[in-house]
Amino acid sequence: MSVASLEATSSHVLDNPAWAALTGPHAHFAEFPHARPGASRGTLIARAARYPADVAPFHAISDEDDPRAWADLAALVGPGGSAAVSGVAGPPPGWEVLQAGQGVQLVDTGLLAEPDPEAVRLGPADVPEILDLIARTRPGPYLPRTVELGTYLGLRHRGRLIAMAGERLHPPGWTEISAVCTDSDHRGRGLATRLVRAVAAGIKERGEQPFLHAAADNTDAIRLYESLGFALRCRTAFALVRNTGAAAVEETA
Repeated sequence: MSVASLEATSSHVLDNPAWAALTGPHAHFAEFPHARPGASRGTLIARAARYPADVAPFHAISDEDDPRAWADLAALVGPGGSAAVSGVAGPPPGWEVLQAGQGVQLVDTGLLAEPDPEAVRLGPADVPEILDLIARTRPGPYLPRTVELGTYLGLRHRGRLIAMAGERLHPPGWTEISAVCTDSDHRGRGLATRLVRAVAAGIKERGEQPFLHAAADNTDAIRLYESLGFALRCRTAFALVRNTGAAAVEETA
């Protein structure tokens, strides 16, 4: 799997950010299905990919309208396997929807990005504390190796981690701000704002642009992000789908 021969199908890189990340800056994390017969040695013709299960729960396909992408995803997860995918209106035959939801994607249009002198870089040694904070605040999925996806910053009070935010999906030219959360005893002090601005400062220093996602019904978070200078780019859908194996698709290179 030294080379990936991949298809660009989206009109904008943020239309399919997980795919763009897994076939771009996060390619070293990507797990692909088996190579097809006829592929050159060391080349993988891939239309589906995923992060390792302990890094992030996301799967991605190159084009939801391409049956070959769904065939690759089926090969990747196996019979009865499930996949968390975004931007999918509805899966084809051979798949069932286990969960579904709606979200929004926001992009930076006027964010004041600035470092925070009190924010500390979080790493693998901080994962137990991170997971504890995530469990108490529930900002979204965070796994033992999620910290490897990018820079995560935290704020401490008397040595205890009370707020954090960091970088997750990394399509070319863009970085997603994620895991924005604050302990309930320390809310209302602007800690999330400080951390979003600090994470964004690091992103912009690399010449990239920040973006983020939120559940469509999380109106408090959306209002906060809009007040900081983010604007709605699009509405998104996400689903957990299971491979029932009821339909087979002929694979072609």
